[in-house]
Amino acid sequence: MKELQEKIKQYGTILPGNVLKVDAFLNHQVDPELMFKVGQEFAQLFADEGITKVWTVESSGIAPAVMTGLALEVPVIFARKHKSLTLNQNMYTADVYSYTKKTTNRISISKKYVDPNDRILMIDDFLANGQAVEGMLEIADQAGVDVAGAGIVIEKSFQPGAQELKARGIRVESLARIKSLTDGKVTFMED
Repeated sequence: MKELQEKIKQYGTILPGNVLKVDAFLNHQVDPELMFKVGQEFAQLFADEGITKVWTVESSGIAPAVMTGLALEVPVIFARKHKSLTLNQNMYTADVYSYTKKTTNRISISKKYVDPNDRILMIDDFLANGQAVEGMLEIADQAGVDVAGAGIVIEKSFQPGAQELKARGIRVESLARIKSLTDGKVTFMED
């Protein structure tokens, strides 16, 4: 998606440890017009998959997931990272390690909003090592729901997440695939 690549080039900041900071448009300040186009793109890519719900992990995946749900006309569920007094039982849970925060969070989705007949599309802002998607897959397995695939806004193709998911038979569609983050420059994979 060329517009997304241009935003990454214009506003992305490369930090030590191969971290790409895109808080100007994706995971702090959100560009709603861009996220609307992201949602439309994912909806088009997965249009024939019979999606019944979109899943993501709070919080950076929420904007692209909501726009995808809007375009597909299906509900969106975001896995919570923190315990809540209102969500404390009848939950599916999984542990997810955050590459950028160097912490493990227990994510949870209420059983109340999951139907065994659901066909899930998982949306995430980044795919590096694939931990967030792996956590959602673990919850999907617990719930016995069908997974259509994963829509990724930005994939770090030089890290193993996408290859590992594809090796497990998970369809991965990434809108911007980064080949490298070297010398302060973002290089994209050629599609």
